[in-house]
Amino acid sequence: MKQPPPDPDDNDQTTAAGRSPHLPVSNDQSMPENRDAGRHPRTSFPTSTSWRRPVGVAAGTWAYTRQGSIAEHYDAFVAQTPLCQLDEQLVAEVFPPPSSATAGPPAASDSEEKNCRPGTKKSWILDLGCGTGRTAEQLSRLGYGVLAVDLSAPMLHQLQRRGLEGVLPIQANLVQLDGLGDHIADGAVCLFSTFGMIQGRSNRRAMLGHTRRIVRRGGRLLLHVHHRYASFAQRGGGRLLWRSWRDSWRRDREFGDAVYPYRGLDNMFLHRFSCREIVNDLVASGWYLEQVLRISLDGREILPRSLAARCRIAGGFFLVATAGPVETG
Repeated sequence: MKQPPPDPDDNDQTTAAGRSPHLPVSNDQSMPENRDAGRHPRTSFPTSTSWRRPVGVAAGTWAYTRQGSIAEHYDAFVAQTPLCQLDEQLVAEVFPPPSSATAGPPAASDSEEKNCRPGTKKSWILDLGCGTGRTAEQLSRLGYGVLAVDLSAPMLHQLQRRGLEGVLPIQANLVQLDGLGDHIADGAVCLFSTFGMIQGRSNRRAMLGHTRRIVRRGGRLLLHVHHRYASFAQRGGGRLLWRSWRDSWRRDREFGDAVYPYRGLDNMFLHRFSCREIVNDLVASGWYLEQVLRISLDGREILPRSLAARCRIAGGFFLVATAGPVETG
């Protein structure tokens, strides 16, 4: 992959020639500097504008994806996080081993059936923002093949070191998944607030739309997001929410956007959601909502559905959705 210039902190977030890397990670880092040098003289592409951050990737997120030290210590860093243990339970519930599934999803269309014939090949799950492979390993143990997608080469390197069977690492921007075919996966996961790391609502919906296209009709999506109004449970949280709302009047900000220090980075980006916002995004992208699970503030449990529990502020949400028909024309 072509390396960016020394200073990547440019606010124009379009990729060179409108493309993003959709290439599997390779151990061979030697690539031609300009494959089309003969047809496109170097002078026609000024150095100052030849590279832009991938669409939907904030400056802090881009720095995060390039930090090898963060990837090397990531597993140890999250090992004791209650939310990790909780999402492992949900993955096992939403995606039982293929051989033990008792009730299949709705029937696929003819075109989808050709790509996903039961019993003819392994069932594949799309792991979006797979990181070092924590969830990919669990899905592999359950008997699924995993398309493990992440923008971070260091994270994918750590995943490859696990030596997992049936796990295919793919380096790509989650907003630009055009390189993956239609109806090739039986389901998808996007966990540990990865979805909120995408900057811009239109970009987040583009990611959900791609996921819907890639997952066959009736396949399921398990998604995690942080709750915007959990800030009320924190000291000074009301003031932070007010600032977020105020800043949302700027063209490059949305209500719920936050920039904060994280593991040596000064400007990590995360969008926090209202329940209505994330539900609307899913429905608008062709997903049928099955359930919304409210997570406790400490991430240790799913809150019960009782009236008393509904008076408690949720720290985030797990959402389970089913892929509806893809609109054509």
